[in-house]
Amino acid sequence: MDSVAVAALGKIVLWFTFGITVLLGIVMQKTGFCTMGAVSDAFIMSNWTRLKQWSLAIGVAMIGVALMAYLGMIDTSKSIYTGSRVLYLSAFLGSVLFGIGMVLASGCGSKTLVRIGGGNLKSVVVFMVLGLTAYMTMRGFLGMIRVETIDKVFFTLGSNQDLPSVIAAQTGIAKPLLQLILGFAIGGALIAYALVQKSFWTFDNLLAGIGIGFGICAIWWVSGSLGYVAEDPNTLEEVFLLTNTGRMESLSFVAPYAFTLDWLMLYSDTSRVLTVGIVAVAGIITGSAISSLATKKFRWESFRNAEDTGNHLVGGALMGFGGITAMGCTVGQGLTGISTLAIGSFIALPGFILGAYLCLLYLQWRMAPNPCQ
Repeated sequence: MDSVAVAALGKIVLWFTFGITVLLGIVMQKTGFCTMGAVSDAFIMSNWTRLKQWSLAIGVAMIGVALMAYLGMIDTSKSIYTGSRVLYLSAFLGSVLFGIGMVLASGCGSKTLVRIGGGNLKSVVVFMVLGLTAYMTMRGFLGMIRVETIDKVFFTLGSNQDLPSVIAAQTGIAKPLLQLILGFAIGGALIAYALVQKSFWTFDNLLAGIGIGFGICAIWWVSGSLGYVAEDPNTLEEVFLLTNTGRMESLSFVAPYAFTLDWLMLYSDTSRVLTVGIVAVAGIITGSAISSLATKKFRWESFRNAEDTGNHLVGGALMGFGGITAMGCTVGQGLTGISTLAIGSFIALPGFILGAYLCLLYLQWRMAPNPCQ
């Protein structure tokens, strides 16, 4: 494949990404899919519906990735989630901080984009704070602090950290077969949990879980199969076209915030190009805007008072730092990463829920009447 063909393929990758994420933005806006909302519903109202949407999405993504890996369409060992080094402290601490931040900021990274598409000006501020903090945590002084402290706590496996690789190294069973078995077993259990009660079987619930699960799989395929070039004509090495990590990617909404701001600010620098992550950010906002305008739900919303402003500023900063430290947000680790069956993602997932729960406790205490008055 020559350079012209590679460039043309790159454009196709971006257009596919944009089309898929526009549809996901529409789905998220229509169904109210939201991790923070799911935890708050369960904690405050004992309503587990949106957590079941999330469970269904994870199950669908797991099974889809397992099938694609078994058929040789993608190779999950070539993602950032499945390396041999398990940064367990970073994964857990980062996800807890992210969980706290998403409650203070009224939603996680994906929900922030959906809210921007619906006219929420608070989320525009969160976007900028999250993106700047994420950039500082990747490449700035916060990154130095992260690398010199919590990232030093890890253990290294003799294989990749995804469960199929770990078990294959111990048993000698073929990894693709193990991925298929584990993907269907764990993913099937999550789907069964979501669908066990017929009351969950509404159009919006099924659309949210199945649609977002398929969306994660679709971007894995776009990045890991459609955008895979075995031999780049410039480097003579394999390449995954237009990914920020240089590896196979699916959806995540922390680092792409930073790369989006970087692209916008340094647009005239020809080394800055559109990537899968940047286009996904634009796609979610566009899809949400289309849906909110079509359903007449679009409305401008701003901060109520100084405390509301402060909560969103702190929340955006915590999500930026926590999301980079944990190597992903509730979508990046909680859906994309966990679909690869990576150990780090299984560590991060409860951290998001714990962080959100702790912050909801704090907000309940903050709003409780003073018994001494």
